[in-house]
Amino acid sequence: MMWGETMKKAKPTGTFMSFQGTSLLKIIATLSLFIILVFSISGLLTSLKPQYRLMSSSVNQAAMNVNGELLYQLMGWENHHFLKGENWATAPKLTSLVFKLSSNINLDDPRSLLGRELPGFFQFDGKILVAGEGTNYTNMPIESSPPIEIMKAEREAALQNLEGIEPPVDEKPPATPDQTTGDHKVVYVYFTHNRESYLPYLKGVTDPDKAYHSQINVTKIGDQLKTSLEDRGIGTFIDKTDIQANLYKKGLDYARSYQESGPVVQEAMASNHDLQYFIDIHRDAGRKANTTKMINGKSYAKLGFIIGGKNPNYEKNAKLATELHELLEKKYPGLSRGVIVKGASSGNAVYNQNLSENAILIEFGGVDNTFEELNLSADALADVFSEYYWQAEKVNGDAEQSTDKQ
Repeated sequence: MMWGETMKKAKPTGTFMSFQGTSLLKIIATLSLFIILVFSISGLLTSLKPQYRLMSSSVNQAAMNVNGELLYQLMGWENHHFLKGENWATAPKLTSLVFKLSSNINLDDPRSLLGRELPGFFQFDGKILVAGEGTNYTNMPIESSPPIEIMKAEREAALQNLEGIEPPVDEKPPATPDQTTGDHKVVYVYFTHNRESYLPYLKGVTDPDKAYHSQINVTKIGDQLKTSLEDRGIGTFIDKTDIQANLYKKGLDYARSYQESGPVVQEAMASNHDLQYFIDIHRDAGRKANTTKMINGKSYAKLGFIIGGKNPNYEKNAKLATELHELLEKKYPGLSRGVIVKGASSGNAVYNQNLSENAILIEFGGVDNTFEELNLSADALADVFSEYYWQAEKVNGDAEQSTDKQ
């Protein structure tokens, strides 16, 4: 009896040991599978092209889709009383929402899918922060890189139509402005893509990708802008460093342009502490229909404000650009193409705007515009910028007086 009872008691122990062994094997198998899965996903992500990898910007973009209204609607799915007091738009479908957040593909915006499938389409992957007249996602400002022979300036085009390139000389001396910065240069104008040119002046050139020249280019717009700003009392410095020539000498490609122009700007900031505003002048690769505006019987080259979405001063840069856009809308309706934010997938996304809260990039017209149109636009920009500048100076002066009294 005692031996039999002992055998009966031994059976549960064997079963328990068997159970423990099976569980341990399952745990080991699960852990191994998990490790393999982690390494597989990591390998897949690192093997992808840079624009397809999961980065903080992708997570940020997904988080930006979850706005206040969406959160309110998500809460309403659990408690319908949240939705009774407001006339919300049609609530998003759960499947569409999950698909958008997980894949970064918006079914309402084909660019989010096509940009990954069509070569070069990612250039349109920007955000229209403020839309100007006629601006939409099909005609946003874009940049094209020059062919290597253009970079070397070995096949530079002959020039034409130069007789009307300079604005007429005004025999009357400019009127003394009511306000002036005196000897202080407060605006810094430079040209990261300094050889961007215009087809009307390049003999035999019809390809927008070849609209580059070492002599006739966007730097001439800077001359007109400087004159117009100083006529309004705003001291301006023009930097015509040949960034493109420096790139070629150093063996750097065109995409490194901002790496080359950034130190130039930093050096200027270090040597002149009066500088407050930094304007990088460019030329859009778009055609005339999208880059030209008739105002009071005169043809102007449209202006596009480009903000880098990947720089820490993004919000303040965008605020400056937006206020200038709004001033242009009041005085020169339709001249501004709006404010465009460029992300990492569509360009440099910083544009040296990390160096100052008052740094902007402006596209002056497109490849088909003339300097007659461009100079008018430079005058218009100087007009509204001076209004903005002196108003900001007045506000700052009032604030300082108020602080001194306290």
